[in-house]
Amino acid sequence: MSSYREYKEQALKNPEVKKEYDALGPEYNIIQAMIDARKDQHLTQKELSDRTGITQADISRIEKGTRNPSLEMLKRLAHGLGMQLKVEFIKPGKV
Repeated sequence: MSSYREYKEQALKNPEVKKEYDALGPEYNIIQAMIDARKDQHLTQKELSDRTGITQADISRIEKGTRNPSLEMLKRLAHGLGMQLKVEFIKPGKV
């Protein structure tokens, strides 16, 4: 396989792998939304840290997926990005 994309496509054909991958979807969605918002504003992790009081190391860990932020931390991140946090429950298949 010549690329990560091809590897991922092949791996997701395995039902067990796909089930685990799908189960992590909400975490990855939060991480990606945070990274996208930070980059859209041309902010470094350090600048976001200065705005939120959350250490740059913790922001890095969140973005790498090695730290799960609390709801309070997500609210601080949203505020530091000039945004509001929206959490919603939706029925499966409505994503």
